[in-house]
Amino acid sequence: MLFLRVYLTPLMGNLLIVTITTLDLCLHTPMYFFLRNVALIDLCLISVTVPKSDVNSMTNIRSISFLGCVLQVLFFISLASTEMSFLTVMSHDRYATICHPLCYEVVINRETCGKMATTSWLSGDLSGLMHMAATFSEPFCGYNVIQHFFCDTPHLLIHFNSIVILREVKVTTFTTGLPLLCFVSIIISYIAIFSVVLKIPTVEGRSKAFSTCLAYLVVVTLCLSVGAFVFLNPKSNSPSGMDLFLSIFYSTVPPATNSIIYSLKLLVSVFYTVMPPALTVSSTA
Repeated sequence: MLFLRVYLTPLMGNLLIVTITTLDLCLHTPMYFFLRNVALIDLCLISVTVPKSDVNSMTNIRSISFLGCVLQVLFFISLASTEMSFLTVMSHDRYATICHPLCYEVVINRETCGKMATTSWLSGDLSGLMHMAATFSEPFCGYNVIQHFFCDTPHLLIHFNSIVILREVKVTTFTTGLPLLCFVSIIISYIAIFSVVLKIPTVEGRSKAFSTCLAYLVVVTLCLSVGAFVFLNPKSNSPSGMDLFLSIFYSTVPPATNSIIYSLKLLVSVFYTVMPPALTVSSTA
């Protein structure tokens, strides 16, 4: 039931973000277009793993079909890679907004947004297909028991021979370039952003600019730090409780945190948009 609640929180939060940014015409801007895509990715990402685990827990059946396992690997890696690409695109959007506000509508137009979104989705799909093909290129060795609550590539490799492991290492080496490029691009963008923000003469202006980037920085830091720690942690045939906890954490908490942060930020933006301006009462002597 706790796992189910963890699932329902980001589900409702991301559905709220997608619904509001779709129905409210005032939010049909590049920033909210990218945010809608990230919310949709998080919604799908957590739906790939948690519902099946909940069903297994409630029915006491700890099994998954081979096709279901293949699809979990495909969708999980594809969506995670796509989200990384969109987070990079959002950093460029913030860069254009703060560093080049006069050219923003020319640089980040509808056509550019469509191309960046399409590239992000295609790059994520390609990464997922490559990992899926490499992981399931050979049959399982030994028992078909995965010490995990979903089919995750690092835990699956324990059950394959050295040929599959070598193929997966090659694919991982090739696809690591995408998140590495995204990370470097985000760092460069925010170095430029902070250099401009610190030059703003008023405290109010600096605070407004920092608050615009704060939610994004929290999301990026959480996703990158947790994901890197989990994947760099060596796997074993008998993982500890801490390993399972970290796996649950990185697959459920970032999407949940993203939905909470962005939905609250979105509600605040909508609130200030629909609220009428304050009245000023002047008195004369």
